[in-house]
Amino acid sequence: MFYYPFTDPTVEALGDRGKSLSFLGWNIELSRRWLTFWAAVFLVSVPVFIEAPLVRYFPGLSLLLTGFWVGLSAVLLVRRQTWLWGDLLLGFAGSWLAGSLYWGWFRAEPLWHLPIEAIALPLPIWCICQRRLLVGSWFAVGSLFGTAITDLYFYLVHLIPNWRALMQVEPDFVAPILHEAIARVHTPWGIGWAATLATLLFSAGFLPLYSERVGDPPRLHRWAFSGAVLSTILVDLLFWLAGLAA
Repeated sequence: MFYYPFTDPTVEALGDRGKSLSFLGWNIELSRRWLTFWAAVFLVSVPVFIEAPLVRYFPGLSLLLTGFWVGLSAVLLVRRQTWLWGDLLLGFAGSWLAGSLYWGWFRAEPLWHLPIEAIALPLPIWCICQRRLLVGSWFAVGSLFGTAITDLYFYLVHLIPNWRALMQVEPDFVAPILHEAIARVHTPWGIGWAATLATLLFSAGFLPLYSERVGDPPRLHRWAFSGAVLSTILVDLLFWLAGLAA
């Protein structure tokens, strides 16, 4: 039997106590809210740089790793002390599955990106409607929302041809394509849409946190959603810097 309470876990009387971390002699107290937020940020921003080379050379292995994430999630959900991370990891597993499928076999066609990224969406939507596994479900929704906004920018700024070209050329010929894409981004049209969509992401990321009231039980799924959405900005900035450095 799972320990996991298959209702809204954030109304449980768990309080907001988190962990005390030591760093360079400093003790840092992280509440359960912030632990959830930073874990969501990590799961969006760090694995993408691991999965990207993995799916390029070993797509089958990347796909099989989805089973590992699901299995680890099930193990974590069994125990009261770790159910939160099992919940979050299950949402991450769906994102990993979609990323493995698209970047492993369909990466040359941008039109397929969002439909494949949304392949696991029915499960988190069902869980949200049933108020089950809310942390991982809202993480998955936030991650997909950020992906959709990034894709929208690519369409608005006409970067889709650059996307296709990058996926089809050898690494030695990547730099000119990136320079052309960066030139499009640096136009008034590109800058204007970047500012508009970044504002949308910031608003979507911060509003759930703003709605939290002091003294209320921590609604941890809000923090997972916000972490996933806001980390999209971080990932996009990192790719923009990589394009500048090419």
